[in-house]
Amino acid sequence: MDSTPSVPAKVLIVDDLEEARWALSNLIRLAGFAPVAVASGEEALARVRHEAPDVVLLDVRLPDMDGFEVLTRVKAHDKTVPVIMVTAHGKTQDAVRAIRAGAYDYVAKPFTHEDILLTVRRALAEQALNRPGPADGSLLDCMGKSAAVQHILTEMEQVARTNFSVLLMGETGTGKELVAQAVHAGSPRAAKPFVAVDCGAIPESLIESELFGHEKGAFTGAHRAKTGAFELAGGGTIFLDEIGNLPLAMQGKLLRVLEERRIHRIGSVNERDVDFRVVAATNLDLQAMVVQQMFRGDLYHRLAEFTISLPPLRERTEDLPFLVNRFIAQANQELGKQVGGLSNSAWGLVQRYDWPGNARELRNQLRRAVLLCDDAEEMIAPELLGMLDGRDSPSECLGPDQPEQRCPLDGGSRACSLFPPAALLASGDSLPLKESVGRVTAQVECAILLQTLELTEGNKAQAARLLHIDYKTIHSKLKAYEISSTRFKGVHTKLLDAEH
Repeated sequence: MDSTPSVPAKVLIVDDLEEARWALSNLIRLAGFAPVAVASGEEALARVRHEAPDVVLLDVRLPDMDGFEVLTRVKAHDKTVPVIMVTAHGKTQDAVRAIRAGAYDYVAKPFTHEDILLTVRRALAEQALNRPGPADGSLLDCMGKSAAVQHILTEMEQVARTNFSVLLMGETGTGKELVAQAVHAGSPRAAKPFVAVDCGAIPESLIESELFGHEKGAFTGAHRAKTGAFELAGGGTIFLDEIGNLPLAMQGKLLRVLEERRIHRIGSVNERDVDFRVVAATNLDLQAMVVQQMFRGDLYHRLAEFTISLPPLRERTEDLPFLVNRFIAQANQELGKQVGGLSNSAWGLVQRYDWPGNARELRNQLRRAVLLCDDAEEMIAPELLGMLDGRDSPSECLGPDQPEQRCPLDGGSRACSLFPPAALLASGDSLPLKESVGRVTAQVECAILLQTLELTEGNKAQAARLLHIDYKTIHSKLKAYEISSTRFKGVHTKLLDAEH
């Protein structure tokens, strides 16, 4: 684990009430952090741009602009800074909206000092894990020292010094943003902004405004001018995550900006010169999408001047001991515990599991396990690890008398096969109606998700639009049902090939 930095973490407090700013500043200072307090959204945005706080405590109600607008603009400038929203007592809708807008967490008024400090410490601990340090060795320090990681580091160092566009390819959770930040940190642009944009999480109607900005009055609701991500990244690096989910109409506009280095704000008659370096990332097969005319070939070649492939964790298992030790140490520091590590049986489970969510899933499972340890000194037992409920294989989840039934739509989704209605009725076991209905509902929901993904060939953003849900919702549901969207890539092309 990294040693504690000599410079205290900077916490930006945004609240229009002087008493609240005073109280929070003293609390943060006594906890060993450096408070910076401001009374308005504009002041907050200026401090974020010029002082790079480590975490932001942001009140929802501000005199000059809505707290959610401040949140959006902070995340557009620096996606990695954790923003903790402070909501009014009982305003559940504010809490939900905050998380959907990208907030790290929220606390409701009235809150206790422990609530605030625990949330701030957790945010700082996760930020230290996710944000790379100096370019030299940062990937080895964060991802491990396997040959695969060393190869990535070599490629990163080769391209970082250039102005090449970089395309990062790999499954979710393999560390694509970590590598993007390392490319930026090792480049001549390191002193300038690193702006991350999740192309899959922005509603289609807002993507152009988020990327290129708009003028006041450009459309209904545009009460003030907005600076887009490309302008915010001026002189630095713009990271376009989930680039494969960008709608075709926007792909053409993006290509033009990449080639001409000029942007046109919505509602403006003038173009603006922009200086940036682009790094894009995807967990999709963009070349296959080009063949299927779902992604522009000219844009693909413009983005893929240099490509880096990130292997999944199951292909670099030699990094598991390093990552396990690192994540447990990080969780111990965050939660104030002294968990000794994994028991032998838990370690065996970790080794046998293939980690479809990669390092992100491993980190979350270990953090949860550390939290559940009662004795501060104990070792983590298998039952504290959530994957497969501590079992070694999907079939064991079904029970000895219930044969494994696989959903015909995806060739074998474990979650969909858990609760077949016929098995429920024929088992003869007593089962409450509410639980029976819940199980059947889960099966139906799973089947609908599979059908929609098959229709969209694994495009999660398009599937979310068809189902009238947001991207984060479909992402969480796919994770809950252990459905990988990548298996649907090119399914229509494969079917046509089989017919001929």
